[in-house]
Amino acid sequence: MPDLGGRRVVVTGIGAVSSLGMGARNFIAAIRAGRSGIGPIGQFDATGFEHVLAGEVRGFSPSTYLHRISPEEWGRSSQFAAAAARMAVDDAGLGSPKLSSLRTASCFGTTNGESQLLEDLGEQWVFRGPEHLDPRLVHQIDAGRISAAVNVELGLTGEALTLGTACAAGNYSVGYAYDLISSGEVDVALCGGADASNRATHAGFHRLGALAADVPRPFDEHRDGIVTAEGGAALLLEPLESALERDARVYAEVLGYAMSCDAQHMTNPHAPSIAACIKRAHRNSGIKPADVGYICAHGTGTEANDATEIAAVREAFNGRVPPISSIKSVLGHTMGAAAAFGAVVSCAALHEGFLPASSTLRTVDPELGPDVDCVPRVSREERLRVVENHGFAFGGNNAVTIFGDIAA
Repeated sequence: MPDLGGRRVVVTGIGAVSSLGMGARNFIAAIRAGRSGIGPIGQFDATGFEHVLAGEVRGFSPSTYLHRISPEEWGRSSQFAAAAARMAVDDAGLGSPKLSSLRTASCFGTTNGESQLLEDLGEQWVFRGPEHLDPRLVHQIDAGRISAAVNVELGLTGEALTLGTACAAGNYSVGYAYDLISSGEVDVALCGGADASNRATHAGFHRLGALAADVPRPFDEHRDGIVTAEGGAALLLEPLESALERDARVYAEVLGYAMSCDAQHMTNPHAPSIAACIKRAHRNSGIKPADVGYICAHGTGTEANDATEIAAVREAFNGRVPPISSIKSVLGHTMGAAAAFGAVVSCAALHEGFLPASSTLRTVDPELGPDVDCVPRVSREERLRVVENHGFAFGGNNAVTIFGDIAA
């Protein structure tokens, strides 16, 4: 790829706390196998809801993964972020003494922050009055504590930034971390996203009529919505030069990114704006549309999203649609962690040479076009040079990251 100035940035560590398992290895293995993490809701009482499935992290024991922070002092979203970041650091082979000697930063995205704590406080306010709010919970609800938890857990002394750009936030965080490394401002950056399951989000999508009857079926002719989910995903970014010096495993190079906010509609995505964002990501990354071998789609499984996303890709790629699939088919929609999980899968797809499947797909929607390859049902082997990762959010927040093989 062409030298666009600045240091080359690579991903040398990945971590995942998900409904598909703990750790990046288990997460990726489940994605490749098409194993679903969706099941009955357990994080809150789902009585009265017509739809009662979610992609929840089951059996998560924070003390197993967290060495420095006390779980009882942090919300579930913060615990997810810190655990995933710890996994990414261990995966990258950077021990605490080495990490603490470097200039570092953390940047994580979220949609709902510490949503479960907010719900607890809401119940206290309604049933007992504001004067009886638990001060311990009040202290923990700040969404900024998500990235702060990463810094405390890993002993980082640099910036800790939490971005609240909803379902695009994971890609925003990767882009921000990329800029910090590329510019030379920091030596290592942890980035990703985290969100916890909660009644308010489930109820909101329920009222919108956007929840699937059973499982999400992105790009399917009879797709009918999303399944809410939770989790945390993290990537460790560092300069290519330092990664090579310490003989680190390099999953992928971050070639560039782009983001936009078109504000065209409160909930509906806007194809021309998404296409423009994709084109800008290509320019910023120094690539051409023909270089992209796979797109990790936003792919929510709603009628509007999938049709709009394919239309935008078709416009940005001059009529061509590269292989495109959605991991939400088995993971569910993890909100602020969604694009971060997509970034982890994008890096793994490049490193291991495979196309993730749209595992729940039965019949591709013919309205999307006969040329659309959604990698139906089963993942397949394929060597890739460049992968594109999508993250789109309500209000027209669009973010696209581009990853490449360093040998390309």
